[in-house]
This record gives sequence, structure tokens and C-alpha cells, in this order.
Amino acid sequence: MDSNEVRFGRFRLNLGQRALSRDGTLIRLSGRPLDILCVLASARGDVVTKDELMARIWPGQIIEENAIQVQVSTLRKVLDDGKSGQPHVITVPGRGYRLLTLDQNAPADPSGTDNEQRLTIPGTSIAVLPFENMSGDPEQDYFADGIVEDIITGLARIKWFFVIARNSSFIFKGKAVDVKQVGRDLGVRYMLEGSVRKSGNRARITAQLIDAQTGVHIWAERYDRVLDDIFTVQDEITMSVIGAIEPSIRKIEIERVRRKRPDSLDAYDLVLRALPLVHKRMPLDATAAIPLLERALELEPGYAVAHALLAWCFHFRYRRGDLREEDRVASIRHAHEALTDGDDDATTLAIVGIVLWFDEHNIKRAFELFDRALALSSSNVLALSNSALALAWMEKTDAAVERAHRALRISPYDTVAALIALAAAHFHAKRYAEAVEAATRAIESSPNFSISHAYLAAALVRSGRLEEARVTARRVLALDPTMSIRRWSAELGFMQAVFKPFAEALHAAGIPKE
Repeated sequence: MDSNEVRFGRFRLNLGQRALSRDGTLIRLSGRPLDILCVLASARGDVVTKDELMARIWPGQIIEENAIQVQVSTLRKVLDDGKSGQPHVITVPGRGYRLLTLDQNAPADPSGTDNEQRLTIPGTSIAVLPFENMSGDPEQDYFADGIVEDIITGLARIKWFFVIARNSSFIFKGKAVDVKQVGRDLGVRYMLEGSVRKSGNRARITAQLIDAQTGVHIWAERYDRVLDDIFTVQDEITMSVIGAIEPSIRKIEIERVRRKRPDSLDAYDLVLRALPLVHKRMPLDATAAIPLLERALELEPGYAVAHALLAWCFHFRYRRGDLREEDRVASIRHAHEALTDGDDDATTLAIVGIVLWFDEHNIKRAFELFDRALALSSSNVLALSNSALALAWMEKTDAAVERAHRALRISPYDTVAALIALAAAHFHAKRYAEAVEAATRAIESSPNFSISHAYLAAALVRSGRLEEARVTARRVLALDPTMSIRRWSAELGFMQAVFKPFAEALHAAGIPKE
């Protein structure tokens, strides 16, 4: 191939002749769009910053940044051949643009089967578009804009999200948009849009999450609120939206990775494959997740989330497996390594906090991490749930209940951890009926998680319902034949005064001591 020739999709560009063709047919393209295409093509797939484009295309001139966006949009329209459904010019958020070129030694793939492998749009990239003000009063724009800005800020704190900055997404304010086109222009996979209708002292906010590549609606919700305290209402809606978006996108991304070829997985995809196994919180599943996470670290050694999840997996293997000291040591080691690059990620801090609380018995450090996680993202469900469980076992039951309820309010469909924390708090506060109710709800949410059944068995004993407790204990042992008081003691025996009444209740239900 001519060294001056660059291929991308069904297109060929001869840089020397500045000639663009598609399937051998010349395409008329000139002016700034052609200049931009040649600069991007010369980079051979590397990112070209906006500053570099300005210096190359408009040397010595002062122009507005949106001039690039206009010319890139024109270029994309010419290159959109309607075959692959994917853009050839990709916006790399916060950096610039990139042309998706084909390897010079590889034949073109007209079927597009390798397109996903070459696509650089991050899986969890999202843009929050300005919410439409449906009130008919332009002076109410501030309310809608404030909610959107808070959502952008909150999502940006979730480290595995790529969130388009406000200045970029707000250029679409007041415009009718084509979701797919805006997704291509901004280089995102998902978009959140919505509306606000404010009347008197009430407001109705709607929000919908959309797959920007297909236009399919993934999730939608409506919020009706009384505006007694406008800032409290804004915060509540923002937390609710963020709490609902995160698990929705995570679930979709996990399904996407399951459909990918195993040899095309990168570090992020390996973590997504491991997540469903980790969330089962059982030793066999943790053992299956460990090699996936170790591969992720081979590809990206400083991947904080992978270290945190490995810490969790080794904790599950230690606590619910063979009580091997090497597993406990590994959980603590990966927890500390996660903090090297993950001290600004709320989810990482939440996982590390609970591992250090249980396995290192470092209560002070654990709560420093929980507090930092919630300072970074007050809507992080894992930080709320994990810290609630720790608080419950420290007999700070009111604080535990408050955090557990906050977690349930923010994410009503991702509930097991919060409900277990709630069951523990009520048990230690001797509110046994409430403990039974919380544990029962946890079982309904995840029927095969043995820990929920164990909390129910203990609460039933203290409620005087011994026969039901024994039936429940048999179910615990059917789900986890290795369950014993000794295993619970390995995790919680350092809180002996609090642990003893719980252990006695478990044994009365039929859980063996050894």
C-alpha cells in the first residue's frame, strides 16, 4: 500500500493527492473538513487535540472552539456511509479527535465485524443534555440547569464513568436533537435527557436514559416533589437519578461484554465480567472471579477497582471458605494497593473500607475511607451500605439505620447489602420484628445468599419463633454447608461483646459451632 494512503472503513484517503474515495469512487471534499481529515489521517489513529487542529487549520488566527465542531460535523456527514452504524471520527472527551484507521497490513473488513474492537468510544461514556423547561417561564431555566449540573458533577465522581463536561453538552440547549447524531458528535454511548415542569410550589421532573448508538430507551423515571426547600429537592432528585443510572448502565455493560469475543477483552471488560461473580459474595464465585481480575491487572497494573474487587474476593474466600490465612493476607494487600491509585473513587474506597474493617480490624482507617467515599459521592450506595453494616456491628444502630435507608431510597433495586445492614442494626438494637422484616426482604431480593437467611434465623430465635428459626437454619446449611459459628467469629469475633448474643442465637437455630 502507498505510504501516503490511509484506510478507514470503506474509505481511502491519499494524503499526497488529498483525494478521498469510497469503494474506489472519488468523493468531492474540500476546504476545512478536508484539512481536518488530512490532519487526523496523518496522526495514523492517534488523538489530535483541539489546540493542534486550531494551530494546523487556522494558524495565527483567533477563532471560537465551536468552529472545529461545525467542521467536524460536516466531515462526519460526508463520511457517514450508513453501513457500519459507527462514526469514523471519534470525539475523545477532554482531549480531541481521532480517526478510526485500519491497520495498514490488514485487509479491510466490509462486514464491520471488527468494528467494536476498533471503536474508541468508552463503554460507560455519558452526556447529560440540558433538561427542557416545560414551565413556559424562561426565568425557571435556572432550576432545570441546576439539576443537570448537579447530575453531571455526581456522575463525574464515579470513576468508571466518562462524563461529558457541562460546556459541551449545554451547546444543545434549546435545540431539537437527533440522539444518534449527538452521541456521535460527543463520542458517547449513553445520554440522559429530561424535562422540568414547575408550577406553584410543586415540580415534576422526568429523566430518561438512552443508548445513543441505537436510540433505545433504557430507563425512565418521574419525580413529583413539593418545593418547600428547593435545594433539598434538587439534591434528592440528583441522588435518585445517579443512584438509578449507575446500576442500569453497569448491567447493560456487563451484558455487552458477555457478547464480546474472549480474545478482544481489555482490562475494563475483564472487570465487568468479574462483577456478577463478585456480587454473589460466595467463595466459589469469588474463586472464578479472581483470574479475571488478575488478568485485568496484568493489562493495567494500577487498576484500582480491580485491586479492590480482588480484595473483596479474597475476603469472601477467607470468610466463607477454608479460613486460609493467605486469603486474608491477600485481601488486605490488594485493599492497600487499591488505595495507591483509587483514593478518589468512591466505590473503591467503599470496598477497601469494609475489607479493612473485617479482615484487618482497622476500624479507624475504615471509617476514614467511608467518610471520604461519601464526601466524593454522597449517593454511592456501596459506601452507604458497607458503612451501615460496620456501624450496626459497632452498636451505632441509629446511624446504621439512617445510612441503610438512604441507600434503599437512592437505589431501590440494588438492595441486599443495605437490607442486611438494616437487619443487623435492628437485631443489635433488640428490635427483632424489624430485623425479621429486613432479613426477609433481603432474602426476597437474593434468595440464594446464605447470609440473609442466617440473619433471619438469628432474629427469629430472639422473636421466640424457634421452629421457624430451625427451618431457616437448615436452609442456610443447604446453601452453605460450611457455615459455622467459628467462621462468623473469624470475621466478627473481635467485636466479642456484640457478637456473642448473635452467635448464641445462631447456635440455638441450629448453626453448628465448628
